[in-house]
Amino acid sequence: MPVSNTNIRDRFLAVLLLATAMVACFEIWLVLSARNAGSAAGGDPNGLGLLLLAVFLIGAVVSFLGARSLWPRSSAAAVAQSTQLFGRNANAQSDAGPRGRVVFLVLPVIVLAAAGVHHSLLQNMPPEGDIVASQPPPDQPAPTPPQNIAADPEQPAPPVAGDDIAAAPPTQEPVPSQPEEPAEPVPPVVPAPAPPPVTTAPLPEPVPLPADASGHRESVVWLDVGTDGRMLLSASTDKTIKLWDLEEKRLIRDLGVHKDMARTALFMPDGVHALTAGDDGEIVLRSLSDATVTHVFDAGQNGGVNKLAISPDGRRAVSGHDTGNVIIWDLEKRIARHVLTGHAWSISSVAVSPDGIRALSSSIDGELRLWDIEAGRLLRRWQGHERGAYGAVFATDGKHAFTGSGDLTIKLWDIDSGKELKRFVGHSGTVYALALSKDGKEILSASLDGSARLWNVESGDQLAMFDPGTGPIHSVAFAGDGSVLTGGIDRTIRRWPAGGGDGVVLFAGTAE
Repeated sequence: MPVSNTNIRDRFLAVLLLATAMVACFEIWLVLSARNAGSAAGGDPNGLGLLLLAVFLIGAVVSFLGARSLWPRSSAAAVAQSTQLFGRNANAQSDAGPRGRVVFLVLPVIVLAAAGVHHSLLQNMPPEGDIVASQPPPDQPAPTPPQNIAADPEQPAPPVAGDDIAAAPPTQEPVPSQPEEPAEPVPPVVPAPAPPPVTTAPLPEPVPLPADASGHRESVVWLDVGTDGRMLLSASTDKTIKLWDLEEKRLIRDLGVHKDMARTALFMPDGVHALTAGDDGEIVLRSLSDATVTHVFDAGQNGGVNKLAISPDGRRAVSGHDTGNVIIWDLEKRIARHVLTGHAWSISSVAVSPDGIRALSSSIDGELRLWDIEAGRLLRRWQGHERGAYGAVFATDGKHAFTGSGDLTIKLWDIDSGKELKRFVGHSGTVYALALSKDGKEILSASLDGSARLWNVESGDQLAMFDPGTGPIHSVAFAGDGSVLTGGIDRTIRRWPAGGGDGVVLFAGTAE
């Protein structure tokens, strides 16, 4: 297969960065050696050695990572390294991008400039072991070395400088002075290092979270509210699926356990079953009344199920897998109708249109694909985001769709043309999940920046922000009364007023 100009350029830049990393490592060794050799002479009073050491350390690490990211990889190798763990790779992308290449071109210049400064300093350093004796300040007389004079109580004292009386000649023969003993060299005084700063107040203790033995042990990565607005499904990286009563604020039952982390839990349109999926590659149909497993759909070699969506009539399900494949399932005949290939990276979200005819899939490289569910045919593909696209959801008209992303944006698309119509900006971390209100006028977003936000679809304005201050939020949903539900890394499920304000812990996680 021919190599593109971009690949040749990236390989050359990768080799340059690798050489830069090696130069930086050599300079780190020189800095450390120079500091050890110069410690007897007073160390590094200006701290320049520490500054150079920091520059070389950062240069070595960033150059190595840049060389590794720029070296082109095959699709198979890329997929093997891109397993999605609900947010650990949420910011993954396929290459460094134009801005990244500019930074990597400037980096060798910075490292080489720092190396030049370092070598200039090395040339001006005194030879190893050559310690310069301390000299008195120029405006002070040098101290007179002591003399050994025989003690004689009858001998007059020597005159003192500034006396007005002349010294009388001695009446006795002067006692010959003893030969002077050579003075021992006085080693220079090296000041003791300053003591480290003392913390005058202890660091504040983290606020303990409420705990409940019936709650999740790990992050809550999915929430789904039933059509009656009363029941809530939750999925967690602790592998469990739980069914909750929102009105009575209690756990109804543990609905089941996956062999690996659970990703998705959805109510079936019939109101009596739930469909759950996880990294074990299984899609499980469960009874809500007694948690009985009705059927297991096995994805086989297609890998773990990252996301799952169900058609409104309950006849079809669409699953996205970590191998980049999308599967269309016939839930009535309980078979896989189509295995759709084409994504080069792990699937990060799937959605089904309100009419059940089309499906939208996205991957961690930001590519979006539109599929015909019945025919299993690709309708359109386009590069929607610079980084992974998450939380895909169709608008109520079925002609538009929303996606969140690792590029910190939420975008509204015309899916017939692939044209971006609107952009919602405000998050400072990956937008990981989206939920649309029943009337389609508001959209809710969850982000790894630790907040959830409510947006007006028409204007694009942010209406409210919900921030528990406990870390990344991975799941959001609208409750039946319009309030907001969030779940995240703190293991809790919280309820927030839709208009903003303080949230309350609805279902606490277990104690660690």
